[in-house]
Amino acid sequence: MTTLADTAQDQAVAHRCAHASRSLAVVLTGTTGPLQSRVVAGLEALGGVTVFETIGDTAAYAGDTADVVIDMASSDHDWLASHRASATQFASTSLGIADELLADQVIFVSSAMVYGANSNNPFPLTEETILRPDNEFVFARQLASAEELVEQWRRSRSGRRTCVLRPAIALAGDGNSRLAGALVAGLGKRFAEDDPPSQFVHLDDLAAAIVLAVQERLDGVYNVAPDGWIAGERVRALSGERPRLPLPERVSEVLGSLRWRFQRGPIAPGLRSYTHDAWVVSNGRLIDAGWTPTVTNEQAYVEGTEASWWTMVSPKRRQELALGAGIVAVAIALIVGGVLGRRWLNRR
Repeated sequence: MTTLADTAQDQAVAHRCAHASRSLAVVLTGTTGPLQSRVVAGLEALGGVTVFETIGDTAAYAGDTADVVIDMASSDHDWLASHRASATQFASTSLGIADELLADQVIFVSSAMVYGANSNNPFPLTEETILRPDNEFVFARQLASAEELVEQWRRSRSGRRTCVLRPAIALAGDGNSRLAGALVAGLGKRFAEDDPPSQFVHLDDLAAAIVLAVQERLDGVYNVAPDGWIAGERVRALSGERPRLPLPERVSEVLGSLRWRFQRGPIAPGLRSYTHDAWVVSNGRLIDAGWTPTVTNEQAYVEGTEASWWTMVSPKRRQELALGAGIVAVAIALIVGGVLGRRWLNRR
């Protein structure tokens, strides 16, 4: 018995055979700014690839088919917020587009945040690690659910391929998401506590991973991160965090919470755990597939953040400035105390 799905699939195969000499058709769903422009440029540089873009309306492509559908928008927190959509919802939209265009591969950009930041995480995390996103961080849980939808789409018909990419914090000098900015703002800035190691992938390298997934028709889950990681104390140094005095644990917690609240804009609920525990990933599988990172963790961090003047000061000069600041603070305290004491004596 021939079903409608079988007929559609046969038509898709015939269409591709008839256009074998034509370029590979790739459809990008959503718009993701700097990352999307890099991916488009990379795909066009391959030659033999035609790129189409849509945010969900496939009417213009009626009667045509595509080979690959790429969903980068489901992991773009800013884009989703501006369109009042969830990662799960838009992933469903992208998979629906893949069905309509009879694509046989879907590339889904997720995030390494789906692993969760847990104190007992393996180090580094591999693609086989069970996903345990923070229960309070809705966005990470949505991405984990979206990955399940992608896997269901792959299994629903033989011959389908899906490539799920899980990048570390993605940064670049020409634009970062507010989510990435919040994470960067929270790393390496805790009071009197050791900071976890971190990873930062440049948008150039993330785009190269997406292009490779198309070029090699990758199937499976791949972490995306540079080699190694940055130690917590190094992140603190790069962030330009000023010297701190050791504080009691409770005082440290209260001050840290207040400081977090008033950092660069609102912080997504549940995001704080991702600055407390490590979620470092292994990139071995993607490297074995042919990907090579070109920007280190430190280079991506420096380019993607605003360098503080403090990072340009030598360690010796920092100590001198810190000592001077301490002396000034003590002097001010003594002066204020003297004035208040004199007023109190005058009132008697």
